[in-house]
Amino acid sequence: MTISSALNSGVAALGANASRLAGISDNIANAGTYGYKRVQTDFQSMVISTTGGGGYAAGGVRSLSQRLVDQSGALVNTSNPTDLAVRGRGFLPVARANEVQVGNGNPQMLLTTTGSFRTDADGYLVTQAGLALLGWPALPDGTMPAVPRDTADSLRPVRIDANALSGQPTTQMSLGINLPATATAAGATVTPETLSVEYIDNLGISANVDITFTPTVPGAGYSNEWRMVLRDSASGGAVVGDYVLAFNDSRTAGGTLAGVTTFTGGAYDAATGSVIVDVDGGPIEINIGQPGSRGGLTQLSDKFAPLSISKDGSAVGNMTAVEVDENGFVLAVFDTGVTRRIFQIPLVDMPNPNGMTGLDQQTFVPSPKSGPFFLWDAGDGPTGSVVAFAQEESATDVAGELTDMIKTQRAYSSNAKVIQTVDEMLQETTNIKR
Repeated sequence: MTISSALNSGVAALGANASRLAGISDNIANAGTYGYKRVQTDFQSMVISTTGGGGYAAGGVRSLSQRLVDQSGALVNTSNPTDLAVRGRGFLPVARANEVQVGNGNPQMLLTTTGSFRTDADGYLVTQAGLALLGWPALPDGTMPAVPRDTADSLRPVRIDANALSGQPTTQMSLGINLPATATAAGATVTPETLSVEYIDNLGISANVDITFTPTVPGAGYSNEWRMVLRDSASGGAVVGDYVLAFNDSRTAGGTLAGVTTFTGGAYDAATGSVIVDVDGGPIEINIGQPGSRGGLTQLSDKFAPLSISKDGSAVGNMTAVEVDENGFVLAVFDTGVTRRIFQIPLVDMPNPNGMTGLDQQTFVPSPKSGPFFLWDAGDGPTGSVVAFAQEESATDVAGELTDMIKTQRAYSSNAKVIQTVDEMLQETTNIKR
């Protein structure tokens, strides 16, 4: 019995070392595969209980292999803006491109840590191996909708419309203008100051808000008062706002806005420093500054100076590039200089990544052993960040694998020697009869 157990133990050892060699072979074969996670094979002893007599029966050994999904390779730079990798914890959600193209329900969510994504004929971001990137589509204004984070049902294939045009209407303006204090002195010539500020209407057409500042000239001293009239060029020059501006002349707040009297247009809001006027395309909020503030409109010295004019909105432009930032937002860049958010790529995490089921093309699917998954914003919770212009190298250490190969080969040879020795002992036992 003892000799037979030694034979069985040697056979089990040959099988265990062969399994380990298979894992090493797989690791070395994928040393140049982006995103590959190495396989580790561990041995566990098997002990057979013995009862009395002082004999010992060998139980042998068995091997257990596990893919170390939580181990990452180094990140290498590339020239493609949609080559993506994960720095830190988390996985990119992808799906098989053929399932996306069929469009029969939601494709199965697979997970990977890197991919070289490029647009296909339909505009989807896919890898050469046929994996389509998944994300949440943004709303038309670029904001992200509220979505459930414990399911993949709200994920959609990331699709880039290279022929898309983009234009945003102007809804806000900010005027940083200095009016000459000397123009409100007694005896000064009434000389209006004019300024036109462009805005974009709802159809992407350019129009102007024409602003006229007319000083009030008193009989003596300084009036420190101006009349501001706003006209809309798209409405045939109709007046959309008429206000009287009073400026402070105190030692501490001289030149700042003291108050605004409204004749027509939206009332001045001292809390925000804004007025709202209705142009042909809709309301525009114009910030002229809060009372006592050095920003916005001021009245100092003898120069009319438009110091800072800003506004939102943009003219219609063509898409020229696509970028992905570290938070996973897919951004469309237009030739007007506007950048618009079109998708968000979440990072998927679960309690035990090593418990996931491995598939081909360096992809994984959650399993009961991995625990439930959750879709995080990149950088939130335990997840890392998304890195563009990068791919993750294989986690294989070739030098370490070759060292393990030598050890495995020696162990295999030694166990083969055990089997040979047991065979010789059995032969000797047989020879006793002769």
